Amino acid sequence: MKRTQQPLPVEESLLATSSRFLRACRGLPVDHTPIWLMRQAGRYMPEYRAVRAQHSMLDVISTPELAAEVTLQPIDAFGFDAAIIFADILPSLIGMGLKLDFVTGKGPVIANALDSTYKIDLLATPPAEETMLAGTLQAIRLVAAELNPRDIPLIGFAGAPFTLASYAIEGGGSKNYSKVKALMYSEPAAWKRLMNKLVTVQADYLLKQVEAGASALQLFDSWAGSALGRDDYLRYVQPYNRALFRQLQRPQVPVINFSAGTAPYIEDVIACGGDVAGVDWRMPLDWYWQKIGYERPIQGNLDPILLLAPWRELAYRTGALLDSVAGRPGHIFNLGHGILPNTPVENVQRLVDFVRDRTAAPI
Repeated sequence: MKRTQQPLPVEESLLATSSRFLRACRGLPVDHTPIWLMRQAGRYMPEYRAVRAQHSMLDVISTPELAAEVTLQPIDAFGFDAAIIFADILPSLIGMGLKLDFVTGKGPVIANALDSTYKIDLLATPPAEETMLAGTLQAIRLVAAELNPRDIPLIGFAGAPFTLASYAIEGGGSKNYSKVKALMYSEPAAWKRLMNKLVTVQADYLLKQVEAGASALQLFDSWAGSALGRDDYLRYVQPYNRALFRQLQRPQVPVINFSAGTAPYIEDVIACGGDVAGVDWRMPLDWYWQKIGYERPIQGNLDPILLLAPWRELAYRTGALLDSVAGRPGHIFNLGHGILPNTPVENVQRLVDFVRDRTAAPI
């Protein structure tokens, strides 16, 4: 059933801005559909690989100058309509007391995973400036100073409570989320304490990103759709996402609510809050819009694998996606998940040019 909502408030400054991204976030007309890509600063770019050849992932994230350099690389190379700060969703856990490392060939590993309720109670909730997140806040200041004169917005981001809880309990990625779901079911009071701590930490971090210069925010709930059915989502996730989104209304910047694998209950996901619905590629874009209501701006949702396909297929599928929107205001072109490391750089440039040419129109 289609949800309806009141029109989103539009600040006078947004009516005047030339930023396509910020205008689209409020459902305003644009001269062409804005485009940026999740993980647009990353391993598919030779410039990024050159930086990583000399520095670890955590070193880049925690060194403001390096994080700023990497953030700007795809803007300078492709002219995306928005930048997203180079960071990761997991360093928030370091400040809470967990030992995180990014292991080559394995991904993130947490050495002291939450395998008892006692460890949950020991978790701290320090302000972002007192942790390694201070480096990301300084990187935002550096990038915003560079991009503001160019009217290119900078997106700040963080991980949603369930996704962070999953990593913290499983000790890394997971195929079946057995440990996190076992804790949810067997220790509901401890689960509540953990999720409330994560809401506290993430709300403070996201609000501080706006203070540092972020023009918009995105919350990533990457794992809820893989792990949970609707009933569990409503009981164990939605209350905490709602609480977090309520706090993010205060600075009045656009907030993107992105989740993956949640198509079966996308209406419940979007009911948590956020100004823009970020959706994956598993269902057509217009299907999502019918579910959540056309009044809600939407971001997405090309399958990232298509960037590995021959250009004729990539162009056809991109054109079909754009045609399904039919010029409706409030669309931000993006992938349905992060860009893959083996993506050809030339396909990214051709995609950017194609989206702009296909959607160009006077406002």
